[in-house]
Amino acid sequence: MPRKDVRISRRMLLTWFMLGGFIFLFAPQRLTDQFQFAFDRIFSWPLSMGRNISLTARMQPVNVVGRREYNQLQNHLANVIKQRDQAYAEIKKLSGLSDKFPLGSAKLVLAGIIRASTDKSYSEFTINRGANQGLAKGQFILSDNSVIGTISDVSAHRAKVRLITNTTSKIPVTIAQSNVSGLMEGTGHNSANIPLIPLKHRIKVGDIVYARKEPGLLEAPIIIARVTECKKDDGDPLLWDITVVPVCEIERLKDVAVIIMNP
Repeated sequence: MPRKDVRISRRMLLTWFMLGGFIFLFAPQRLTDQFQFAFDRIFSWPLSMGRNISLTARMQPVNVVGRREYNQLQNHLANVIKQRDQAYAEIKKLSGLSDKFPLGSAKLVLAGIIRASTDKSYSEFTINRGANQGLAKGQFILSDNSVIGTISDVSAHRAKVRLITNTTSKIPVTIAQSNVSGLMEGTGHNSANIPLIPLKHRIKVGDIVYARKEPGLLEAPIIIARVTECKKDDGDPLLWDITVVPVCEIERLKDVAVIIMNP
């Protein structure tokens, strides 16, 4: 556009602007008020946004954190969350056991398995709790809401667990359906036998076996095994030959609970 035309356009724009100003100056007050209200409605949001952004920038200080410090804080938070979840899981497990079993004055100590038997018999393992936590020989061990063994040896911070399948394990039990008592003996092959049960008692596959109440060790019967085979004893046809297996998968265990009776 020629320079002369640009000057003429600017003069015309200025003339119209001044004319509009005179018109607005001498216009009735009612009209100017409506114009002002319309202006407020149209431009109030962007103006308020600008004020808020400006105030926020002045009121909130900017803290600059280095990458290393940020990583340290993130790692610390991750550790705290993991420890919280682990503690919650232990509390939940112990409270669930307490609800399911009438433990009376007994308490439960959760322990992790740190060393299992070297063979595939799953007859014993070591746990990471000991005498300093109140553990002692003979105390019952729980997992999956069932008895899986007893403590056979204990030191200050460790204890050895003898499973119910161990050949040296002998636990008084009751076969629930027939209400007959006996002594369950481990076979060393992930099973146990209940000998000397007279044939007159009606024993069948699937019957539930409970560990009997023992003063100072167990205040109420707790499930321990299930009958998988029952036949006449080859040595004495008047007796049953009863085979039972644990009701929990012992080879998959990672932690257990120890029943500690209060004096």
